[in-house]
Amino acid sequence: MHLYRTRLWIIAAVAAVIAAALITPTAQAAPGCRVSYAVSNQWQNGYGANVSVTNLGGPLTSWRLTWSFTAGQAITQLWNGVHTQSGAQVTVTNTAYNGSLATGAGTSFGFNASWNNAANPAPTDFALNGTTCTGSVPTVTPTATPTVTPTGGTGALPSSFRWRSGPALIAPKPDAGHNIAAVKDPSVVYYNGRWHVFASTANAAGYNLVYLNFTDWAQAGAATHQYLDQSAIGTGYRAAPQAFYFAPQNKWYLVYQTGNASYSTTTDIANPRSWSAPQNFYPSMPDIIRQNIGNGYWVDMWVICDTVNCYLFSSDDNGHLYRSQTTVANFPNGFTNTVIAMQDANRNNLFEAANVYKIKGTNQYLLLVEAIGTDGRRYFRSWTSTAITGPWTQLAATESNPFARANNVTFDTTAWTRDISHGEMLRDGYDQTLTISSCQLRYLYQGKDPNAGGDYNSLPWRLALLTQTNSTC
Repeated sequence: MHLYRTRLWIIAAVAAVIAAALITPTAQAAPGCRVSYAVSNQWQNGYGANVSVTNLGGPLTSWRLTWSFTAGQAITQLWNGVHTQSGAQVTVTNTAYNGSLATGAGTSFGFNASWNNAANPAPTDFALNGTTCTGSVPTVTPTATPTVTPTGGTGALPSSFRWRSGPALIAPKPDAGHNIAAVKDPSVVYYNGRWHVFASTANAAGYNLVYLNFTDWAQAGAATHQYLDQSAIGTGYRAAPQAFYFAPQNKWYLVYQTGNASYSTTTDIANPRSWSAPQNFYPSMPDIIRQNIGNGYWVDMWVICDTVNCYLFSSDDNGHLYRSQTTVANFPNGFTNTVIAMQDANRNNLFEAANVYKIKGTNQYLLLVEAIGTDGRRYFRSWTSTAITGPWTQLAATESNPFARANNVTFDTTAWTRDISHGEMLRDGYDQTLTISSCQLRYLYQGKDPNAGGDYNSLPWRLALLTQTNSTC
């Protein structure tokens, strides 16, 4: 989370009213569905429509229908459902009385909407609980559905890295309530056949969080952005998320910064409105951080667990990496024994955005920390250790031999960024051990137009994917 030359310690005092309609039951997958969409009447600048949904799969206890408008239509009123709209993307969920859909059963709702009187085409991309509605039950066969990692294998990490990057995949999607300049600081897990991405949203006024999901990275740009200020997470300064499943409690955790190290939980990662209100890991900033932070900022909280303990890392934009710990049994409570895990007299060498991962099939851990190069551009350094507590040995940690920097990345087309900044590895699993395969690493990162300048919060950060090209396995 990049707070350089910014003032983000002031948390916006914006009142948030969370309506009961924002809380929806867990939604199962729908193997097949059919949708009928019909315009019932039209008038100057407006029209009415009826939508019927038939469940062709197994019984559902709740449903969520999504689609996108293509001609600027905007829903103004809807009945027999609860709707949200972000730009062209629409989501309608069941009410308390019509959530159950047996196999072959249907439900319907209606709405009024505005339009431009020029064209009013019907949507064509309806999906029920994430499954595209084709009017039939799709045959389940092995397809190009992405695996958690390209190989899932094991092997040695190289002493130097080469990467390939495509263009930006995920960009801001502002709407009437979210004037967004940047999407940044991503966390990603692969679960239940879908990629789930959490990220910061930023503009000159501050930060909050966004969620999107998709089955294939080719769909990432079209995925609906669902803003977490519409959940109990609320408005105000929330940034730099990290998502993982804490298996001992059967809960998903979303860790983020609020001026403190905070977290929310849910049992349904696919329901962005189900996250709990923020809670803090610490009663206040630990003394050792307060004594060493100087004119930096306390940022980028990161949790990883082994079989006995959980560890919370954080940075201070002043050359220090901190680590606290508690037991797995006591998590998320009891983080104490905060120490300086690593430090550098040159604050730019150890700036922020630390990631720690377990290497699959080994007793080795990988540490990544974002640095600022002599050219002012962001890049990543790397270390390894046989324990989360260190000691850490440099792997690829210089500007000439970085973990990931513009000088070891080949772009598919135009080199659209010179910054390889805050991101996360695509993991081999999704639990609290943060395990990754060492084979053909992939890293979701933020970059920006090299010519962009001005207010840091307004810089046009976008998300793209690095793929390692010199894997040893």
